[in-house]
Amino acid sequence: MTNRKQQRGLTFVGLLVVGILLALAGVVFAQAVPTYVEYMAVQKAVDKASAGETVAEVRSIFDRAATIDNINSISGKDLEVGKEGNKVVVSYAYERDIHLAGPAYLVLRYQGRSQ
Repeated sequence: MTNRKQQRGLTFVGLLVVGILLALAGVVFAQAVPTYVEYMAVQKAVDKASAGETVAEVRSIFDRAATIDNINSISGKDLEVGKEGNKVVVSYAYERDIHLAGPAYLVLRYQGRSQ
């Protein structure tokens, strides 16, 4: 019989717990990644839209880019358009909710502005 202090390893129950935790983290990660990809598309569209001269033109450019990139979380009317000196600055903020279980949600808040 070997001494318990010499034994190393993970029990089957421990392996199940670690596996379940990794699976849950993977599910949440798989749902969060598309929201981040959409955020990057929003930022790209906002940078394009900041080339417009008027508020209506900026929103129109953003809406066209949003149609191409399949952006559903925000539209041109949600943008805040302003000027800093001679430069048009477009800023935005929005939330995405990921349903976890029952009443639990993961809320991701995204915000940014044109460069």
